Amino acid sequence: MSLKNKVSWQSPSNIALVKYWGKKAGQIPANASISFTLDNCHTRTTVEWEPIEADGAPFHFEIFVDDEPSPEFRPKIETFFQRTADLLPFLPSTKMIIRTSNSFPHSSGIASSASGLSALALCMGDIALQHGALDENNFNRFCSILSRLGSGSASRSVYGGLVVWGQHAEVPGSSDSFAVEYPHHVEHVFTTYRDTVLLVEVGQKSVSSTKGHGLMVGHEYAEARFEQAKANMSEIQKHLQTGDLNGFGELVEAEALSLHAMMMTSRPGYMLFRPNTIAILEKIRNYRETEKVPVHFTLDAGANVHLLYPAHVEQKVHTFVEQELKQFCKDGRYIHDRVGSGPKRLDE
Repeated sequence: MSLKNKVSWQSPSNIALVKYWGKKAGQIPANASISFTLDNCHTRTTVEWEPIEADGAPFHFEIFVDDEPSPEFRPKIETFFQRTADLLPFLPSTKMIIRTSNSFPHSSGIASSASGLSALALCMGDIALQHGALDENNFNRFCSILSRLGSGSASRSVYGGLVVWGQHAEVPGSSDSFAVEYPHHVEHVFTTYRDTVLLVEVGQKSVSSTKGHGLMVGHEYAEARFEQAKANMSEIQKHLQTGDLNGFGELVEAEALSLHAMMMTSRPGYMLFRPNTIAILEKIRNYRETEKVPVHFTLDAGANVHLLYPAHVEQKVHTFVEQELKQFCKDGRYIHDRVGSGPKRLDE
């Protein structure tokens, strides 16, 4: 079955460099964050839709993942629509079929909620345009707001390159409500950055991001962490401007470890590292020290490791991954990615 109209978007995941961990009501971040938008790790979503007579139900949709009916995803989509209903007033009189697929394994330590919900938000933005409910000039900001209401980090996937979400005094135009493209000078080397995702563990995380953020409420180190993130947002801008790869990398690694420290010292506490995670981190640091190659790590809230490095050392790092790190990945699996240019509207 197909419906009268169709919109399709491809939207990438992103990897935060300065992390947001902890949020306020309304999907508002406790601190500003900055991320690299990825390229190869993306979600493709198509929404077929047509107007119907409103019957009192708030939403009318079916969800398919990889062409299979996926009712288990329905609650997440319903939550998204509930949060965005005021911005999408046409929902009660619109029937939709949502079809989505990822270019990477679900629950693989790559932010599928960021790519998935931003792709859906972009589709909904297109439908809003067709209803005359949105001005084209405000499209990206509108879709970033929609994305944020689905998943905070998704707000950053609406743009390419370096993206900031959360108000920060040194980032003009920054907002807690939507993300913005990083507005300051960036040395060219950072536009060439690669991200190799080392898949230590594939499967559902032991603690969801939503639950993890909730653990920051009342956390005895929360305020110190928010101040740390604020200071790191200032410091990282200096490294981006001067091209200081080691200063940049040291800060990014410290941010990743701070994120995990917050989880380990929560109540209840969570240890998301696995023995192979720690082995990889030690290998990376030893390799960097002995070979003088600017390769650094970051992590999301899971066991997998993101390896960050500029393009001019790509071949060296790929050899390092094959010879030294692959053995610690589940079934030898990893994904090579890079900094990307952002979402793409797909032709029908």
